[in-house]
Amino acid sequence: MTLRSCFESYRTVLGDVFEKISSQEDVFGRAGSLLADEAARDGLINVIGPGGHATLAVEEVLWRAGGLAPVNAILDAGTNLIHGAKRSCIMERTPGYAKSVLDAYGLPSREDEPLVIVNGYGINVMCVETVLEAKKRGMKTIAVTSRSFAERTPPDHPARHRSGKNLYEEADVFIDCCLPYGDAVVEFEGMRQKAGAVTTFCLCFAMNLLMLSTIHSLLERGIEPPLWMSANIPGGDAQNRLNEERYRGRIKHLF
Repeated sequence: MTLRSCFESYRTVLGDVFEKISSQEDVFGRAGSLLADEAARDGLINVIGPGGHATLAVEEVLWRAGGLAPVNAILDAGTNLIHGAKRSCIMERTPGYAKSVLDAYGLPSREDEPLVIVNGYGINVMCVETVLEAKKRGMKTIAVTSRSFAERTPPDHPARHRSGKNLYEEADVFIDCCLPYGDAVVEFEGMRQKAGAVTTFCLCFAMNLLMLSTIHSLLERGIEPPLWMSANIPGGDAQNRLNEERYRGRIKHLF
């Protein structure tokens, strides 16, 4: 395999996955409408990634140019990779941890508040407990995860929730991120393990489509969506200051 063909293989898989994700217009429409309901009442769009790399998809929609301003990112220190990759894996398999995280963020502030749960695999303890706990608290849940990955993971895998439940089955709305089984997708001759992970691309692409769907729903209602502007272009700081003041003290990780 040449280096060029290696790159082409990776790009082709990602292109196919993006096409599958973007074909779910009806699901994105329902999810976007649910989030638009919250934004229209000046509420917050809560987003959590229960697990190490899943937090990257949460950070992707926080204070992002062209993104919705009222995104309340739940960035738990216990599962953030900066505090230890293996530690993150241990924490996402710890029973009862999800409840503590939701408590720490004071969620929900009221009934029917939405929570977007983004996780490529959708099987780990924290992941499943997050959706179950959120539903118990009366929250509306949107899952961005992979159905095929969850279905192919053995029921006795140590990462699984003891109930054997999957995130995609428990959420009110399920968006399939179409993650290929095993995550890595590029084969090298003589190597058993594939290379080139795609989880973050799958999740971030799906999350941006979800934000676009929400913006589209707000515009259809005649509501101008509160968006961030790049702070690195002229006028960015001044434009963002309006949203900063509007959501100061409400979005935990904004300042």
